[in-house]
Amino acid sequence: MSRKQIFGNLSQKATDQNREIVPATLPEEQGQRRPSRLRPLLGSPDLTDPNDATPVGALGQSLGELSERSKRADEIEKKLLSGQVIVELDTADVEPSFIPDRMFSDDEAFRGFVDSIRDEGQQVPILVRPHPDDGAKYQVAFGHRRLRAAIALARPVKAVVRPMSDQELVIAQGQENNERQDLSYIEKARFAQRLEKQFPRDVIMSALAIYKSDLSNMLAVAAKIPEELVDAIGPAHGVGRRNWMGLADTLASNKQQAKHALNVASRPGFELLKSKERFEAVAKALKDGATASKDEVPVTHQGNEVGRISQTRQKVTLSVDRKVSPEFAEFVLNEVPRLYAEYRKSAG
Repeated sequence: MSRKQIFGNLSQKATDQNREIVPATLPEEQGQRRPSRLRPLLGSPDLTDPNDATPVGALGQSLGELSERSKRADEIEKKLLSGQVIVELDTADVEPSFIPDRMFSDDEAFRGFVDSIRDEGQQVPILVRPHPDDGAKYQVAFGHRRLRAAIALARPVKAVVRPMSDQELVIAQGQENNERQDLSYIEKARFAQRLEKQFPRDVIMSALAIYKSDLSNMLAVAAKIPEELVDAIGPAHGVGRRNWMGLADTLASNKQQAKHALNVASRPGFELLKSKERFEAVAKALKDGATASKDEVPVTHQGNEVGRISQTRQKVTLSVDRKVSPEFAEFVLNEVPRLYAEYRKSAG
C-alpha cells in the first residue's frame, strides 16, 4: 500500500486529528455531509458516501443505518490516525531502526522462524513510523526479525504505521523486545551503549525496563569488550550477565587478553560453532591462557616485545606472535635445527 495513500492526510492540523467524534445528524441539519477520508482509502462498499444512497423503509431505519455507517467510518479513521490499522508494505520501502538492537545471523532458529511465517503467515504486525528523512519510506520501531523473514519470503510485511518521535521509537523498540524476552544480554548491553550516545539514561532505563545499577553494568560490559570480538561471538543466547561481566573484567585486566581472545575468534572453524559455544571457547581459552601465562617472561628488543618464554618443570616454550614479527618467527623455525646440532656438537 502506498504511503501517500495512507498518510495523505496525516499532516492536517492537530485539532483535526484529535477532533471529537460526534453523532451523525440529518443531512438538512449539517448541510453537505463531510466526505470521509477513509472511504477512498479502504475502498469498502460499506463506507460508500451515504448521500448517494436511496432511503429504504422508515425514516428511523434510514437514520439508524446512516448513523451506524458514520460511526464505523469514524472508528476506523480514529484507529488509522492512532496507528492501529494493519497495512501491507513493500519491504523495499521499510528501513530498520536508526539504533540497531539485534545481532542477526542466519541460524537454525531464524530459518525455523521463516518457515513458520511461510506456513502460517505473519500473525503479528511490525510497528513502523513514517521515515523522518525520506517521505516515501518507513522506519521500524520493532519487528526486525519479521521484516527479515518477509524479505526472505519475497512478500509484503504487515505493519502498523504510527507517527513517533525518536524517543518514542526507541522506548517502544526496547519495551517490546523486553516483553518478548528474546534479546540476549550482550544485545541489550550494546543497545544501551548506542542509546547513550543520543539519549539520557532515564530514557534508556525506560526503554529496557531496568534499574540504574543494571544499566551501569551493561554499559561497563559493552565498553570493556572489543566490538569485533562481540561481533565474532554473536548474541550468545543463554549466556547471562555474570558470564559477560566476568569476560569483560578479564579483558580489561590485561591488554594481551583482548589480543588473545581475538586470535581465538579468528581460528579456522570458530564461525562454525554456535554463538553460545563461541563465547565458551573464548572464555576457556582466556582461562587456560591465564593459568599458563603465570610463568611467562617477555622477550624484548629495544623496548619491543618479540616473543614470550614460559617455563614449567616439564618444558620450556618460546612463542612468537606472527602478526607482530612474522620474519622473526620464520627465522626461529629455521634456526632451531641448527641450534640443536650445534648444542650436540659442543656437548660431545
